[in-house]
Amino acid sequence: MNLFAAFRTRFPKNLDAPLIIPRGGNTISYGAMERETGRFAGLLATLGIKTGDRVMVQVEKSPQAVFLYLACLRAGAVFLPLNTAYRADELEYFLKDAEPTVVVCDPGASSLIELAQTNGVPHLLTMDAEGQGSFVNRAQSMAEDFATADVRDSDLGAILYSSGTTGRPKGVMLSHSALAANAATLHRLWNFTVGDVLLHCLPIFHVHGLFVALHTTLWNGTPMIFHAKFAVEDAVTDLPRATVFMGVPTYYVRLAGHPALSPELCRNVRLFLCGSAPLLEETFTRFAERSGRQIVERYGMTEAGMITSAHLDKPRRAGTVGWPLPDVTLRIAAESDRAVAKGETGEIQIKSPALFSGYWRKPEKTAEDFTADGFFKTGDLGQIEPDGMVAIVGRAKDMLISGGYNVYPKEIETVIDGLPGVVESAVVGMPHPDFGEAGLAIITLQPGASLDLAVVRTALKAALANYKIPKLILIADTLPRNAMGKVQKNLLRTDYRTKWDAFLAT
Repeated sequence: MNLFAAFRTRFPKNLDAPLIIPRGGNTISYGAMERETGRFAGLLATLGIKTGDRVMVQVEKSPQAVFLYLACLRAGAVFLPLNTAYRADELEYFLKDAEPTVVVCDPGASSLIELAQTNGVPHLLTMDAEGQGSFVNRAQSMAEDFATADVRDSDLGAILYSSGTTGRPKGVMLSHSALAANAATLHRLWNFTVGDVLLHCLPIFHVHGLFVALHTTLWNGTPMIFHAKFAVEDAVTDLPRATVFMGVPTYYVRLAGHPALSPELCRNVRLFLCGSAPLLEETFTRFAERSGRQIVERYGMTEAGMITSAHLDKPRRAGTVGWPLPDVTLRIAAESDRAVAKGETGEIQIKSPALFSGYWRKPEKTAEDFTADGFFKTGDLGQIEPDGMVAIVGRAKDMLISGGYNVYPKEIETVIDGLPGVVESAVVGMPHPDFGEAGLAIITLQPGASLDLAVVRTALKAALANYKIPKLILIADTLPRNAMGKVQKNLLRTDYRTKWDAFLAT
C-alpha cells in the first residue's frame, strides 16, 4: 500500500481536526493538508513525474515542506531531502548521483539553483509564495482531489543520503512498506493515544524529524505543535501543551539548563524521547532531577529506522538504548559474523521489516553490508546486558554524531589533506556536553611547512556543512600507527583527552 494511503486510513473521522499547529501561525487541519497535498501531487504529475522519479528538496522547515513530502508519496515519487547546510561540492555530487527529475529549493539557495541549471535538471522550482517558478503558486491551479498512486510494497518512498567511511555519500533507499512497518511498530510500542500532542522541534531532512516524529503523528491521527527550529525558550513555552517531545541530546542539555524546567512545567508530557546521538549519563540524570521525567532513549539509523527503544513500563538506565523492537531480530556478532554471549562486545547486526532496500546505484556496497544469512551489519559496536537491554559502546566505522547529525571523518580529512604543506590528518569524535560528540582534528605537516589554522577552518567551511567542522584542530609531529601502518584513532582519543578537556573548560 502507498504510505500516504496507509496514513489516510488512520486520519481522524472529522477531517477538521488539527494536524499542524504552527508557532505564531494558523492551525492546519487534516482536511486542509489532504487538499493541499492533492494539489502538490497534481503539479508533480503535470511535470511528468512517474513512479520512482526523484524529487530533490532543500528547503527550510515549514508546513509546505511537509505537504511536499506527502505529495511525493501520493504521486509515487521518491522524496530526497537535503540538509539546508550542504555546500556546493556536496550538492553537485547529490545531483549527479541521484539525477532528480524535479528540484525544489528556497529562493535564496543560489548554489543549488545554479547547479541544477548547470546539470540539466528538467524542472527547478522554488518554495516561495509567488512567481511562475514557485511550486506553491503553481500548485494552486491544480485540482485538490488527486488519486493517490498505486505502488508496490517494494517501491521507494524516499532516498536519504548517508555518507560512508570512504567519504562518498550513499543514497539509502527506503520503501513504502519499510517506512510503514516502522511507523506502526513505534506507534504501538510508545502507546500513542487519541489525546496525544507532539511538540515537533526537529529538522525534517533527517530520519528523526521526518519519519519518527511525523509518521507516528500521522499514524495516530493527532496534532503536532510545529516549531521551525529548536529554540529553548519557545520549547519551554509550549511544553505544557504537549504530551510527547522528541529531541536530540543537545535539546535536553539546553532544557535541563533552563530555569523554568520543573515537574510542573512537564506535567502533561508523558513521553520524552531522545536519539540520533549518544546521551551522556549526566544529561539523563540532570534532566530527570529537574523535570521529574525519565528520558526514553532509542537507537536507530538511516538504513533501518528505529532498531531499539527503552520501554515505557520498565526502568530505564543511562548508557543503554533499550530492547530491540518487537519486529527486529538483533544479534551481537564477532569475527565471521558469529554471535557472541551476553555481555560481550561485537558488531550490532539486525533483521527488520523496516530495513532499507539497498544503496542507490551501489549494489556492491549493499552486498558488502549484509551477512550471508541476511543480517544487516550496522557497523556499530554494542553489548547485550543481562536483562536484554542494548548498550552502544562505539562505532566500528569511526563515524561520530554531533548534535544529532552523522559526521564521517573521511570527508573532513579529505579537505584538510588537500591543503598545502599537509602530510595527513585524522579526525576523531570526542565527548561534548552540548552536542554529544564533536570533532577533534590532528594534522601532521611536511618538514619545514607551517599552516595557519584559520586557513584550515576557512577551507572546511567552504567545502562542508558547519556541523561537520571540528571544534578543535591541532598540529602534531606524528600520528600513532599500528604494525600495518593504520592510524590508531583510539590512541588519539586517549592521548588528546587532556587537551580536549582543557579546550572545553575555556
